[in-house]
Amino acid sequence: MTSVASASSLPAVDGPLGVLVCGHGSRNRLAVAEFAGLAHKLQHHLADVPVEYGYLEFARPILRDGLDALVARGVRHVLAVPAMLFAAGHAKNDIPSVLNSYAAETGLRIDYGRELGVDLKMIQAAGARIRACLEAANAAAAAAGSPAVPLHDTMLVVVGRGSSDPDANSNVAKVTRMLVEGFGFGWGETLYSGVTFPLVEPGLRQAVKLGYRRLVVFPYFLFSGVLVSRIHQHTDRVALEHPHLEFLRAGYLGDHELVLDTFRDRIEEVLRGDTNMNCGLCKYRAQVLGFEREVGAPQQSHHHHVEGLVESCQLCERECTGACQPDGVPLPLGAGAPSHDHDHPHGHGHDHSHDQNDSHGDESGHGHHHPVYPHADHPLGPRSLRERTG
Repeated sequence: MTSVASASSLPAVDGPLGVLVCGHGSRNRLAVAEFAGLAHKLQHHLADVPVEYGYLEFARPILRDGLDALVARGVRHVLAVPAMLFAAGHAKNDIPSVLNSYAAETGLRIDYGRELGVDLKMIQAAGARIRACLEAANAAAAAAGSPAVPLHDTMLVVVGRGSSDPDANSNVAKVTRMLVEGFGFGWGETLYSGVTFPLVEPGLRQAVKLGYRRLVVFPYFLFSGVLVSRIHQHTDRVALEHPHLEFLRAGYLGDHELVLDTFRDRIEEVLRGDTNMNCGLCKYRAQVLGFEREVGAPQQSHHHHVEGLVESCQLCERECTGACQPDGVPLPLGAGAPSHDHDHPHGHGHDHSHDQNDSHGDESGHGHHHPVYPHADHPLGPRSLRERTG
């Protein structure tokens, strides 16, 4: 991985440069530690360019803390990059709102980059995680004297976070297709951990009907968290129903070197002024089929009520097991999940049960408005969880 040599080698119009890595935040201590570790590794690769990080909610430092730290280090021109795989509500609305407010209050120049997106290096990092999973499974089969399952008899299942933004959801499907063709899998399916459809459990129940002998389930996530734990739990539930099939777990992306390299590319794009998101299919700018009413929605953050709130769940020691949300539905307050100092009718456990890219859904009770996802009652979506638990 190449690195930016020094701050002096980067063009800075308004003074010394610094980088802010913008994250969502989580109650999951492992996820927070992984995010901080990625930011520290990025600092190493950027030599003497100051790097700080901040979160929207449920962890510290918040974004403003990160900006304050950069100013204290002499930075006068901030390059802010969202640590988001795809651009939906958090990358398009929440983070820019915080950055714009800070810039207006302080006069600090802040230039905002784009999400990691569908990128060759990200596809290669995903491929490395899947390849490691396959190699481990084939080695185990060889040790047991069994033949390896051929790729043509293997289905790849890529699980994205899920969003109420169809542009972000479609990008997960593109990643799936790139990986399926790259490896030569027999088939590929795209599932989601929440908000949209198909969710993991009902989606896998559909997938097994195709008759493939082996399914590789790959969470296309940057970090650990309750959603990754939920993916594993729902996969295990379907696997128990089909003991004749082989279910493999591929690791999430984490701080793979190619992920770090993509962050560096995004920083360099900010400097070149090449930071355009996909506005042609953005539901806030274009008449996207089924989402026409959301064009021109105001750019504002809805995380002020939990900004800086640090609530580490005590149900798990470090890695999230999803104990607070065994079926993807948060436990009510007082039923094992930590309590809050503000009202959440739907409760929370380690992490938000809403997608980290966009909205809470229409039941959050936060006192701010989110557009209703038009397919919330799809039989393979959130409705399937309500039916099974309710």
